[in-house]
Amino acid sequence: METIHTENAPKALGPYSQAVKAGGFIFCSGQIPIDPSAGCVRAETIEEQTRQSIANLSAVLAAAGSSLSKVVKTTVFVKDMNDFTALNAVYAEMFGDTKPARSCVEVARLPKDVKVEIECIAAV
Repeated sequence: METIHTENAPKALGPYSQAVKAGGFIFCSGQIPIDPSAGCVRAETIEEQTRQSIANLSAVLAAAGSSLSKVVKTTVFVKDMNDFTALNAVYAEMFGDTKPARSCVEVARLPKDVKVEIECIAAV
């Protein structure tokens, strides 16, 4: 088991790792739209927040020797299911031809009161 850490994604907000590599897979903790260079949330719209969350996942995956093209499963937590269509448009653009299995659930609240959090499992 290997713990993954990169300065190109937000630091963990609690006692957990950005990701763990084990058994040929990378298990990424949920990423929220914190801009790692600023250390805060700058994105406001669901589109901007989705883009930053996926960019953060991409940075963690790169640090682990993987990429979005190797993602096999995502879980998306969204604050308002009315944002589903807009979220999907950015998600489809950023994942391109990769179409991982996915769950999407509406939640009452997310860290830093953001609109979206995304976690994933990827192959190495």
